Amino acid sequence: MERKASTARSDLEEILADETAEPKALPLSLLQDITGDFSDDQQIGSGGFAVVYKGMIGNRAVAVKRLSNALMDETEFHREVQCLMRVKHKNVVRFLGYCADRQGSMEEFDKKLVMADVHERLLCFEYIPKGSLDKYIMGDIWRQNIAKVV
Repeated sequence: MERKASTARSDLEEILADETAEPKALPLSLLQDITGDFSDDQQIGSGGFAVVYKGMIGNRAVAVKRLSNALMDETEFHREVQCLMRVKHKNVVRFLGYCADRQGSMEEFDKKLVMADVHERLLCFEYIPKGSLDKYIMGDIWRQNIAKVV
């Protein structure tokens, strides 16, 4: 792993340990490393806009949300990160960092090889092991609790 990712790993460990620490920019190489290069085995959720992976930093878990390239432009991503950086509440999962990476990739287009920009936009959150709140509000757990009341 490169030095930048190693330093970022230490930064992310510090953010996890200190609840007052501010979210930081994280290198793509670190997020690839902690999720097993976005392995299917590490995938914990998916939706129309993103796939979420579980990553490990030491003995602590994080959730890495890999956003779909085509669905969010750069301005929207910046606004999203700005909002997440301001939200701090005991009942809201903690935002740890973000990655906005752009790399060139040789792709075939009209039977020619062209250099295409590949954008990676990722968000990193504290991992909450019991799943998302919507499962408790509207999912099976909610239905079970309502059935108990009725």
